[in-house]
Amino acid sequence: MSAAIGVHGAVKAFGGTTVIDGIDLELEAGSVTVVLGPSGSGKSTLLRAINHLEPLDRGIVTIGDETIGVRLRTGLDGVPRYKELPERLILRQRARIGFVFQHFNLFPHLTALENVAEGPIAAGVPRATAKDRARALLDRVGLADRADARPRQLSGGQQQRVAIARALALEPDVVLLDEPTSALDPELVGEVLAVIAALAASGTTLVIVTHEVAFAREVADHVVFLDRGRVVEQGPPTQVIDDPQHLRTREFLSRVR
Repeated sequence: MSAAIGVHGAVKAFGGTTVIDGIDLELEAGSVTVVLGPSGSGKSTLLRAINHLEPLDRGIVTIGDETIGVRLRTGLDGVPRYKELPERLILRQRARIGFVFQHFNLFPHLTALENVAEGPIAAGVPRATAKDRARALLDRVGLADRADARPRQLSGGQQQRVAIARALALEPDVVLLDEPTSALDPELVGEVLAVIAALAASGTTLVIVTHEVAFAREVADHVVFLDRGRVVEQGPPTQVIDDPQHLRTREFLSRVR
């Protein structure tokens, strides 16, 4: 599986309210994409659809040449249809897609090291190998000295850095980050953004939902602005952030800069 991401005709509704309304995106392998937009614009739902945490009502997501969460079947009538994959195959696909949540989602009874190693161990990686990899990842996010701490002993910024290390533990092709600084106190935001910036510079394919516009300008190759479940504007940050063409984009940026 290579890391180019395709979203094709994506539609998702909850209780009669359409949250994603016909989104089409092509994101290059190795690129950093930042998704901006007001609350309720569909940003988090789009991210969760990419790894099939939210199955689409219509449309498909592809990573490389693999369709995520569904398989194309052609009926006797010749009409192509998509059938949900068995859960074991979806889990196998998700192992290649790291996900960093807003609220960390660490296991409270496990140490930082154990939280990072848990995924690889569950996937069949030998325990010693998984723990060695976890130590290296904690060192990468600046937490080598906190390997034995449990989440309650860590600050919010440290917990989120553990969550980022955990997302990298299975060596994914893609990492999705859903507002990774929104649950942090302002003084802790910088330490997490620094880790993400280093990750962006490493060539990992990233899709980041954030309201940190200055950070988006710094790290993004591609910016997507969503409103009411639709792509209003997309392009390089010099266009979308510095010289937006659409009124909705300009209004949004004037409020969050």
